[in-house]
Amino acid sequence: MAYWRRSSRQMQAATGQVAVAPGSPVAEKPKSPRSRMMRQYDLVERVRSYNPDTNEDLLNRAYVYAMKAHGTQTRASGDPYFSHPLEVAAILTNLKLDDATIVAALLHDTIEDTEATRAEIDNIFGHEIGALVEGLTKLKRLELVSREAKQAENLRKLLLAIADDVRVLLIKFADRLHNMRTLEFVPHASRRRIAEETLDIYAPLAGRMGMHEMREELEDLSFHVLDPEAYAVVKQRLDALADRNRNLIGEIESQLSKNLQKNGITARVYGRRKQPFSIWTKMERKSVGFEQLSDIYGFRIILSDLEACYRALGVVHTTWPVVPGRFKDYISTPKQNDYRSLHTTVIGPGNQRVELQIRTEEMNQVAEFGIAAHAFYKEGMGSPTERLKHESNAFAWLRHTIGILSDSANPEEFLEHTKLELFHDQVFCFTPKGKLIALPRQANVIDFAYAVHTDVGNSAVGCKINGKFAPLSSELQNGDEVEVLTSQAQSAPPSAWESLAVTGKARAAIRRATRTAVRDQYAGLGRRIVDRLFARAKIEYADDKLKGALPRLARASIEDVMASVGRGELKASDVARAMYPDYKEERLVKYGAKKSLAVKLKLKSPPHPARSASVIPVRGINSDLPVKFAPNGGAVPGDRIVGIVTPGEGITIYPIQSPALKDFEEEPERWLDVRWDIDETMPQRFPARILVHNVNEPGSLAQVATVIAEHDGNIDNISMSRRSPDFTELTIDLEVYDLKHLSAIIAQLRAKAVVAKVERVNG
Repeated sequence: MAYWRRSSRQMQAATGQVAVAPGSPVAEKPKSPRSRMMRQYDLVERVRSYNPDTNEDLLNRAYVYAMKAHGTQTRASGDPYFSHPLEVAAILTNLKLDDATIVAALLHDTIEDTEATRAEIDNIFGHEIGALVEGLTKLKRLELVSREAKQAENLRKLLLAIADDVRVLLIKFADRLHNMRTLEFVPHASRRRIAEETLDIYAPLAGRMGMHEMREELEDLSFHVLDPEAYAVVKQRLDALADRNRNLIGEIESQLSKNLQKNGITARVYGRRKQPFSIWTKMERKSVGFEQLSDIYGFRIILSDLEACYRALGVVHTTWPVVPGRFKDYISTPKQNDYRSLHTTVIGPGNQRVELQIRTEEMNQVAEFGIAAHAFYKEGMGSPTERLKHESNAFAWLRHTIGILSDSANPEEFLEHTKLELFHDQVFCFTPKGKLIALPRQANVIDFAYAVHTDVGNSAVGCKINGKFAPLSSELQNGDEVEVLTSQAQSAPPSAWESLAVTGKARAAIRRATRTAVRDQYAGLGRRIVDRLFARAKIEYADDKLKGALPRLARASIEDVMASVGRGELKASDVARAMYPDYKEERLVKYGAKKSLAVKLKLKSPPHPARSASVIPVRGINSDLPVKFAPNGGAVPGDRIVGIVTPGEGITIYPIQSPALKDFEEEPERWLDVRWDIDETMPQRFPARILVHNVNEPGSLAQVATVIAEHDGNIDNISMSRRSPDFTELTIDLEVYDLKHLSAIIAQLRAKAVVAKVERVNG
């Protein structure tokens, strides 16, 4: 029978741990797949041991209902299926959970796997229990294409389900724990997938919720499946170490207790050994062997009050030498999962390194039970969820993580962000006003800015760390005071920041801001295309009129319509037809190549004031429209230009003489009337390409480069090919200010004796 119990040897068979605290909520693995099931009165007595006012009738009815509902169903082990929900309930009794949670655990598979319905459970057991059972049932009804998508979507569903009641999460943890304990009976193909998901999601999530005992068992069970050889090696080393140091834990416990008592401090002291998975990950992280680990043993000192914790710390530090850099005060600065304790390492008896955790009884309850301790050990503050909202930082993190759901474009993106949040330790930094900001290790100022507020992150342009200017990519350390410098001129962050950010919140916000900026660009382009068509057709455009036509365009908002037009998903004529059903599109006449270009040439004449609204201005690469320049030649101010709309990409600007325009002769609806709109006070470079036939002699390339540099041109790229023994052909991509600038460079190159020929390339 698998259940959590009070024992002096915690999980000895599973993990080799030799001694634990009296009263720790630990588990003993089942000795046989067909062990005796717990009876009704056993379950009632377990609940009554911590809740004398338990509703025995409710528990008995749930026991009988679930047993009958599952009937003759069996598990892969051959046990009756009912043994699984019963063991899940047994695990939860060790967390001392309320009657509703225990009953929901007994019923958690009934809606999914039996004829039971939500309405029936509501009728028999009440709406509260029905909601808990349905929250768990929803998690199992998802069938997606890829395993990654399924894992990600399961996490999304889990977090959304527990947004209403965190007890769903506690039942899910217990459900996963019992499934992991009996994983040996699952087909081998599924075993590894389940273990990976447990190690990737459930174990770190349990740790983030402060449930460290649960996390450690889930990690070790997963480790045993995923890397049995490594598990066996670590386990063997631990057993050998236990034999060599058989009395060491008892000696250290005794000495600690005597020294504390001598100083008038009453404490409960107990030692424990680290778990195989914890040891293995530390060996990998620090690239050390088992023999080099000096902190395999840890000891907890449990005291009555906060003052006694610091007095005990003083006794310890004055009795044994302290290992420098190993003291951490998580009482004054708790972890985000509400963990509070003093950590220190000393050179104890026999020159053995000893890790110590000093905490009160209440802190110990939170350290072991996590959010369950907040939800069910406190009274007088309403429902468990209400108590969590007031007291639990872990619950606040949970709500923040759920908030990221709306910012994630797909399940895999959300899973990536959440894993980043789950797997990092923390650093604590401060704003100039003293507000504490907790971040994952290796986080930088970008992460800090978004942790303060999304708008601060989006407008960040610089920072000061401890009063000194520093790059935004600077990694933060514990205790840093960070001042983020912002600018209203920056409305969206550079997309490159996404690769620099560490936290899920920052990455999600950057990605969202980038998507919004791109959408705004397409919406701006779409609006200009629509305005142009309406101006030429001499019909009135009004947002109010378009709003009434949205159902006909199958779009939710005016911005969606404009963005679709900008991307090429909708035609401007479709918008006009939706607003004016009698609108008839002007027929487009096909022209031959020469006449088509002549017509386009006419469009490029200086715009008349009366029709200037229909001409789209081009401001360059950094335009507020999705603009790019033609490949293999570009375009520069002074060129007569035309815009070609490419669906999903925006506008490509071609000089009118570009031979590439012939490819679009049969698609006149893609041609746009565009003009240059250059700010003379802020010169900007534009792309151009030239072809240089150079005499093949030493120094000739240097002379060409010197001419370009002396005339303030910038060489972006250069390629060379040998056409004859005497001449080399250079293809040079330049950046110049305008056509006059480009012509001056070409003229100076032609004047050089080493240059035989220079011409501009357009496509």
